[in-house]
Amino acid sequence: MKKVILLILLIAAAWNFYLTEAQRVNVKQSVEEYTQPDTLNRVLTGKAPRYAAKQSAFRCDGRQYCSQMNSRAEAEFFLNHCPDVKMDGDGDGVPCENDSRF
Repeated sequence: MKKVILLILLIAAAWNFYLTEAQRVNVKQSVEEYTQPDTLNRVLTGKAPRYAAKQSAFRCDGRQYCSQMNSRAEAEFFLNHCPDVKMDGDGDGVPCENDSRF
């Protein structure tokens, strides 16, 4: 019986080590990726998108204001992917909250 308990404890310790090590490796890879010169430069200059778009019908073309947008989806794209937009006055990540058109 003592051998079974010892074996279970050993397996649990090994599993815990595995999970902890896997998490540490993932964090290290994320940090290494985030600190690559190109990525770091985009972040420091404010030109890094909040998340990467796979494909979109929208394109950054210099528009900055809600009055220039045709839809809420377009405003969200511009806010998340384009530099120097002025559509989120309160900084909560929701563009054009007071625009009654959409």
